[in-house]
Amino acid sequence: MNTIQVKTKQIPNWITVLLAIACGVIVANLYYAQPLVGPISIATHLPLASAGLIVTLTQIGYVAGLLFIVPLCDLIENRRLITSTLVIVICALVAAALTKDALFFLVAALFIGLGSVATQILVPYAAHLATEERRGQVVGNVMSGLLLGIMLARPAASFITDLWGWQAVFLLSAGITAILAVLLAFVLPKRAPLPTMNYGDLIRSLWSLFATKTVLRRRAFYQACLFGAFSLFWTVIPLWLASHFHLSQQGIALFALAGVAGAIAAPIAGRLADKGWTKQLTGLAIVIAIISFLLTHMYTDASLIALAFLVIAAITLDMAVSGNLVLGQRAIYSLGSEIRGRVNGVFMAVFFIGGAVGSALGGWAYAYGGWMLASIFGLCMPVIALLYYFTEKHLAHTNNIL
Repeated sequence: MNTIQVKTKQIPNWITVLLAIACGVIVANLYYAQPLVGPISIATHLPLASAGLIVTLTQIGYVAGLLFIVPLCDLIENRRLITSTLVIVICALVAAALTKDALFFLVAALFIGLGSVATQILVPYAAHLATEERRGQVVGNVMSGLLLGIMLARPAASFITDLWGWQAVFLLSAGITAILAVLLAFVLPKRAPLPTMNYGDLIRSLWSLFATKTVLRRRAFYQACLFGAFSLFWTVIPLWLASHFHLSQQGIALFALAGVAGAIAAPIAGRLADKGWTKQLTGLAIVIAIISFLLTHMYTDASLIALAFLVIAAITLDMAVSGNLVLGQRAIYSLGSEIRGRVNGVFMAVFFIGGAVGSALGGWAYAYGGWMLASIFGLCMPVIALLYYFTEKHLAHTNNIL
């Protein structure tokens, strides 16, 4: 069993805040390029038909990092692993900002995704530092920072690009991440696990964990469905806002800021999970996601009321996804400290694949059937999750963690 070179006592509030900020700053790197595909394609002479590779390769790099870097949490000292991955993302950000070659930019995008998995090393690290009775609360607080990073990245990238150009987005992020890496290297306590297997066995154990841990499979599937719906929504909604409501790029950025309010669900869900309400809150989160898509069809014209309902739907959908994410992580972290890094990597990889499917499906559906067809697909994802949720067995020993 792993040993940790820090005492299991109440984590200081400033450490929680630092970890939350770190997660937000790092994960934002995955989303900066999404609203900048147009100007990046022009600057790097990337054909518009291939512009989607900018986002796709970032996602591929992230999934690869989740599967092959995050499990190292259970093998090597965590603080050194965190700073090493941050060096990767800093170098990739600088390269992306300075290059004018399409192929070189795409390679940089791949490594931006790969290095950004530092967030998923920090989250289980925070769970290790917390006591059992406060683990959900601490994870919820840290995840709030991560979710704010996701939600603020797109509008921030648009605003910065309007002022100084898209290259400034990557250079500013590289500078901030570098400062953060130095700070984390000096202030974080060490956590050195005692390896019980080599790296090859560690990676091979990922499938075994997924196959044998019912909680892991369920939580990954729930979150894959919700995150797929979330990714579909935020991939398609800027196109719908521009074509149907005639919003400018800044107007779309302001709309995206509305989703930030959804991050409040993360710490609330964490606290309630600590009280044993995980199962009930999971069902509630899935239902809220379903209602969110139904709200978008209350008014189908281009009125202010219709736009207001879209804003409400964005907030409630983000609340459902962020709340359920914390519930899922709280559950899988209860499976044991010696496998926490690996189960987190598998969990995140599965639901991030769900997000990639949602984005791709949303773009295809919008091209052929507009918002109506895309939103139907978005609605189906949480409905599928709800049907699976109804199959849960009411066993006493799993009732509080499923």
